[in-house]
Amino acid sequence: MARRHLTTDPTTAYGLRDGTPAGAAAPPSDSLVALAARGQLPPHQYPDRPTLDWIAAHRPRLGPSPHPVPRPATRALIRRSATPPQWTAEPRLADSLHGVRHAMRTAALAGVLAEANGLDAADTAVAVVAAAVHDCRRRHDRDDPGHGERAAHWLTARADEVWAHFGLPAPSPHAVVRAATAVRLHDVPYEDFAPSSGDSGRSPYNSTPYEEHRAVCDLLKAADALDRYRLPKVSWWPDTRRVRQPAFDTFRALAFDLVVGSERARLAGSGSADAVLSVLAEKDIA
Repeated sequence: MARRHLTTDPTTAYGLRDGTPAGAAAPPSDSLVALAARGQLPPHQYPDRPTLDWIAAHRPRLGPSPHPVPRPATRALIRRSATPPQWTAEPRLADSLHGVRHAMRTAALAGVLAEANGLDAADTAVAVVAAAVHDCRRRHDRDDPGHGERAAHWLTARADEVWAHFGLPAPSPHAVVRAATAVRLHDVPYEDFAPSSGDSGRSPYNSTPYEEHRAVCDLLKAADALDRYRLPKVSWWPDTRRVRQPAFDTFRALAFDLVVGSERARLAGSGSADAVLSVLAEKDIA
């Protein structure tokens, strides 16, 4: 992929900008895209039709997105990625930007990235499980620092229940630590735990577990970032500079299509899980 994505603003690299395309009507003032432009997004944010139309109109210039067809075991995990409502710390988030649909798309992208990177079945399961619960302890749709650490503690305490939900046997302690580490670090910027070589400011609390579980940590951060096409500002969309995953650019078009397809289905009346599963079936992912 072109290296320009590493050195320029992603909106410039794609020839995009925040705002309304020329000749298009401005979105309603209460839509997420209009609220984001004014810096007035509420704590809990729910996709709306004008914002989805705006996202679709801003589709980046992306080529086709061939992707590996996940193995049967991975597909089964992805189909189970709709987690029970009681696992969500804040019920108002179930249908929001960080709710069920985001978790399921992130789990599906984690499965695709795991296949692309040749992860074995054990690490693939860890990645999909971690992706499905990575935001379960969020309190709102804003930055919410520390929600990854809260989710990691929750996952560690409920590991047997979580693995059973996915139809998996009770996990080994190593698998739990691996998943919990990826969840804990998913909302921590790389510069805060894995600075460039020679930087003496790295924190052992973050950098040591990252180095031990790097493959799964990098994969979850990339899968989570790919689903940023749901956000109501182009400048918040996937940015290669913020991830360490060679296959990241390969699946941008897939990630965009998953967002638009599943959010359209939800707005048309499908339940959150069904909305995502329908587009995953179309893409031969689940």
